[in-house]
Amino acid sequence: MGWFNTNAVVIENGGLCLQIIAIGYIFYAYGMVVTQAFNGAGDTRTPTKINFVAFWMFQLPFAYLAAITFEFGAMGVFMAITAAEVLLAVISIVWFKKGNWKKVEV
Repeated sequence: MGWFNTNAVVIENGGLCLQIIAIGYIFYAYGMVVTQAFNGAGDTRTPTKINFVAFWMFQLPFAYLAAITFEFGAMGVFMAITAAEVLLAVISIVWFKKGNWKKVEV
């Protein structure tokens, strides 16, 4: 982080961000692949719904609660991002296994 900025707060939060969000990278990758499989099959509504739930209904309220209400600050926001990616991957896998995407006609 020091290559990009010399501010100690930026370096501390940037390092913390990388450490926490890196935990969820495997879920982020898996979720991205599965949601794009829906899109590739012509089912664009399912990824839209999953993203709405994971990001708008879960990540944003969780980030606010963790950062402001529970006073975790930036760490709360980074935890919310990671948790939302895990949730997105889990929901995507469950819906993909149901197989409803096979019935969509393009």
